[in-house]
Amino acid sequence: MSFPPIDTYAFLSDTHTTALVGPDGAVEWLCVPDAAGDAVLAGLLDRDVGGRFTLAVRGCPTPSRCYPPGTLVLENRWTGPDGVATGHDLLAVWPGDPDRPIYAERALLRRLRVSSGTLRVRAELTPRPGYGARPVRWERRDGGWHAVGTPLCLVTDLPVTPDGGTLVAEAELRAGQSATLLLGYADRVPDLADADRLHDRTFATWRNWSARGDYTGFAADAVRHSALVLRGLSFDETGALLAAPTTSLPEEIGGVRNWDYRFTWHRDAALLLLALFRLGHAEEGRRYLHFLLGLCARQHPLAPLVGIHGGDAGEERQLTHLSGYAGSAPVRIGNEAADQIQFDTYGHVLDAALAYQQLTGELTGAHWSLLRRHVETMADRWREPDHGVWEIRGPCRHYVNSKVMSWVCLDRGIRLATLLGDRDAPVDRWRRECDALRSEILDRGYDERVGSFVMAYGSTELDAAVLRMPLVGFLPGDDPRMLATVERIRTDLAVGPALIRRYRVDDGLPGEEGAFLLCSFELVSALVLAGRHADARETFDRLAGLAGPLGLYSEERSTDGTALGNHPQAFTHLALIEAALNLDAAADRDALHAWAERSGPASTEGTSPRYVEEGG
Repeated sequence: MSFPPIDTYAFLSDTHTTALVGPDGAVEWLCVPDAAGDAVLAGLLDRDVGGRFTLAVRGCPTPSRCYPPGTLVLENRWTGPDGVATGHDLLAVWPGDPDRPIYAERALLRRLRVSSGTLRVRAELTPRPGYGARPVRWERRDGGWHAVGTPLCLVTDLPVTPDGGTLVAEAELRAGQSATLLLGYADRVPDLADADRLHDRTFATWRNWSARGDYTGFAADAVRHSALVLRGLSFDETGALLAAPTTSLPEEIGGVRNWDYRFTWHRDAALLLLALFRLGHAEEGRRYLHFLLGLCARQHPLAPLVGIHGGDAGEERQLTHLSGYAGSAPVRIGNEAADQIQFDTYGHVLDAALAYQQLTGELTGAHWSLLRRHVETMADRWREPDHGVWEIRGPCRHYVNSKVMSWVCLDRGIRLATLLGDRDAPVDRWRRECDALRSEILDRGYDERVGSFVMAYGSTELDAAVLRMPLVGFLPGDDPRMLATVERIRTDLAVGPALIRRYRVDDGLPGEEGAFLLCSFELVSALVLAGRHADARETFDRLAGLAGPLGLYSEERSTDGTALGNHPQAFTHLALIEAALNLDAAADRDALHAWAERSGPASTEGTSPRYVEEGG
């Protein structure tokens, strides 16, 4: 069996775990007991042993698929010479409470109904625990089929036959008849009689959440869909954000650039919080900020990434029994980057905290005491090298982006001390360090010979990460040095008319990655802040055309347009939202630059009344 393109996989979520469904209707990714757990279905990483949950209609080609508006429910339609059937795949949810706004039923529901003709339906469930390492034994009890040694239990109204480690459910259905398969993953027997309720309540929950967002500006459909994807990537127990729900989907087909992204990176913090508030989802913004503050209480210094429960990311190891997506090995779980030194982390956390305070005024003295430690850390350590935002696995260097984000940490710390009335904070020292750091970046981070900001001090290599300099208010977007840098990046890191790479430096790994979609969307924002609105709009439109058939983005694109990397990628959807909001606000140049500097909202047009009221 060949591997479908990465961006053709549908994404399902109940905010506790996630699932990916291939274009042929096979669930090929499901982790238990949560999204960072054991992939009991991992067919997208090995067609032989990975485990799958198929649903097929004889005589019909692969179904047409879509997300009904405002939902993370997958709608399927099978059409063949003998009839037509429609159905839905979903991870069931229902409205929770302020502490857990969406509650997971911990069940995967698959349904179809024949609307005309007579069709033969067949489902096969083959879980393989240990990321495909071992088969299961099925046991029939209490009205359900239990996969012994796992929390999985299947109930269905189809006749079931066990075949070794596979359950086969098959029947012929006439017009008006339906089939339901309900797979629980909470070590209990789900109630098949609840299927209608689960179906209807899941639709209602997602639509009610989506309706809370009131953005109607530029690219509204793509923005709202991206916000929904981000909500699906949030973990119900803590509010943490998964960078992606998958591991080891390759950055190069057949290559070794395969990493586990089922963790929370602090570099997503400010972007996520700002996106949630600007789109009218303040509750989730608050929840994520509290998760960050909890980490600040437990971690000093800050790790670049953490588990979705707030603990360590775990040791990185290779699963040699899996061949990898399209032969892209090794397959890895855990992420060694958690042990790196990444000073940009501090800037992202303080940027999120300042924005939160400006929007809500809700930071307390106890919160500030936690954040203040991190400002002190940067005041003491900004002269040191680090591993950088791209986690290159080599010696530490003086990365320019890391220096800029260290400056952000100090700048936001100074502003927070003022906003919170902290007269004891060593603001004068912070200001001296902040000014010295800014001067050093402008002196050593910009290379007059090549006419641009560079990746690291002493180098001439480009780094698309410096596109964020105007987006965090370090320099105006129309500063001649930024304009020159943007043009050089567009020329030297280009992969086609809209896509750019992160860098071209030798990073110690064989092969090369594709164009990085986050950076490509950040190019849009940089062009907006440079006043080049037509270029920004054209670039955005090209990128919008590269979304997968279900509006989902992976991490990267190859030169031939192939989707690469883990999927769907939070960073990409975050950058899309930021680019669209900046384009929407482009007409008000002063407000846009004020927002980039975190001194005011980018625009009141299209934002929620709550945002305008709280943001002043």
